[in-house]
Amino acid sequence: MSLPDLSFLLEIPGTVVSFVAGKLLPVLLSPGTFSLASLLSALCVATLFLGLRRQRRRKPLRLRVLLRALFPKRLRQSRSSRADICFFFFSVLVVGVMFGWVVLSYHVVSDATHELLAATFGATPARLSGLPAAGVMTLVLFVAYELGYWIDHYLSHNVPFLWEFHKVHHTAEVLSPLTNFRVHPVDTIVFNNILALVMGTLGGLAGYLLGQSVAPFTIADSNVIVLAFFFLIGHLQHTHFWIAFTGIWGRIILSPAHHQIHHSTDPAHFNKNLGSFLAIWDWLFGTLHVPTKARLKLDFGVEPKTRDAHTVTGGLLAPVVRSLAHLKPLLPSRAALGRKETAPMA
Repeated sequence: MSLPDLSFLLEIPGTVVSFVAGKLLPVLLSPGTFSLASLLSALCVATLFLGLRRQRRRKPLRLRVLLRALFPKRLRQSRSSRADICFFFFSVLVVGVMFGWVVLSYHVVSDATHELLAATFGATPARLSGLPAAGVMTLVLFVAYELGYWIDHYLSHNVPFLWEFHKVHHTAEVLSPLTNFRVHPVDTIVFNNILALVMGTLGGLAGYLLGQSVAPFTIADSNVIVLAFFFLIGHLQHTHFWIAFTGIWGRIILSPAHHQIHHSTDPAHFNKNLGSFLAIWDWLFGTLHVPTKARLKLDFGVEPKTRDAHTVTGGLLAPVVRSLAHLKPLLPSRAALGRKETAPMA
């Protein structure tokens, strides 16, 4: 009796490694919004900030002090940080594969908007060409991205069904760049679809007014303005560095301190600073809270804090159960269905 051929088992580790590397390397090595390059840029900005602060206080910046300030013990040993790492791998390896098909395409919405406007009002002549047109489209799509981000964020905080999913992000008790990935898949789907609708609509309108479909300036499929903000302050928004923009700049740009206030457990900070990089939509709609130069002592997370917030059950499964509970009052009861079934014919 011959033994079964189990040689295929030897190929499984190599297959797993190839799959993981194929997902991780494009993310880390591309010059995109989350990459080794953008993380290194954030590290340089944080180091410069710490150096200038120590210089103002006339204190030397020693390597040991710098490393302790950049990577504090509470960040390295926190269960919240370990959960962020798990969310990062889940997002990169699983979410895109499972849910990419349920996200609207920006290009489809943009083309449909452009064609609808042309069919309704007639075609418009080309008003700009080449680099100026691409520059206008880049700026329009950046502002549209910020508006879509604010709309999604506002709804996620004020619609109970959506809040149950978005709350997962706010259960982080320490902040790091990986907290960007601490997001429930349903929250990601809603965000991407709202972003596609807003950016596609405004992009199609801009293309119609320009008289042509124009591609924006991008690097690694990212708007160059969004990318620039990510390289400068994007990763620092989810950190412990109190870099605050105040005065008029605090009403135009959301600094890292703005976003730390957004994560605060202080009720005075709830539903504030909902934008991504621009503060103008928060300023316009009354959700802006400008930070002070002096550091605030903030506590992060969602009250009451629970240990299961950093587990698979608390981070992925429990939000689904809680969100469905919000839908239950909207569904017809069994008694109502019974009355409907037994109602006399007219």
